[in-house]
Amino acid sequence: MPQPSAPQPAPLPQRRGPAPDRKLKEVRKHRSFASLRAIGALILREMQTSHGRSSGGYFWAIAEPVGGVILLTLIFSAGFRTPPMGTTFAMFYATGVVPFMAYLDISNKVAGSIRYSSALLAYPAVTFVDALLARIAFGAVTQIMVAFLIFTSISLIMETRTDPQFDLIVIGVAMAIMLGSAMGVMNSFLFETISWWQPMWGILMRPLFILSCVFFIFDDVPQPYQDWLWWNPLVHMVGQMRRAFYPSYGGEYVSYVYVFGLSLTLFALGLALLVRYHRDLQNS
Repeated sequence: MPQPSAPQPAPLPQRRGPAPDRKLKEVRKHRSFASLRAIGALILREMQTSHGRSSGGYFWAIAEPVGGVILLTLIFSAGFRTPPMGTTFAMFYATGVVPFMAYLDISNKVAGSIRYSSALLAYPAVTFVDALLARIAFGAVTQIMVAFLIFTSISLIMETRTDPQFDLIVIGVAMAIMLGSAMGVMNSFLFETISWWQPMWGILMRPLFILSCVFFIFDDVPQPYQDWLWWNPLVHMVGQMRRAFYPSYGGEYVSYVYVFGLSLTLFALGLALLVRYHRDLQNS
């Protein structure tokens, strides 16, 4: 007669792993914090290498636009009694030099992001997007500080008879940052893929100071050159900054849609090309 089998113990409850959605959220959260840490480290590295090792530090970031304003003021005040707008040569040229130098500095820094951080991009924790964002953030903060110091100093030292409109100034600074960032992202791809584009770009930038209405007013340009000059987005940026300080200046030609639309288009196109070819650029 068969013996009854002993009762089997109940199986221990199995520990269930995290749900797929939860695991995915944890990965994304970890990646976002890692990206922020990488961007912060790249910004600190940029601060040290750009200004920390040179005598004077951030003084040179301010000295370049200040030197341009002083030089233009001395030259044109010797030949003209009053500036084309307002009563002070220094403020008139500062409203042109400061946004132009901000655009130039940011675009140059961002354009060299991939090459400058090529050694760090070999680590999985650092991506080319981190390198781009770090240089954009560092350049934007630096140029905002430079603009604040220059405009505040001129307003305190001289009788400018201007009425700065803060909201319009913010838009002008945003134009410079957006346009500089977009052109920098596009050039960061072109500099690495087309060997002759970087020296050609340097040649093209030299007359741009004259063609961006830095030391004259767009309204004084005769036709048909005025219509051609309108397509230069830096003309709108400088016009916006002058409209912010001189409320009597209409600046109807300034187009927010054109400047920000062009900036977003160039930024998206440059970023798409980098996403597609960034591994080839790193290995080349």
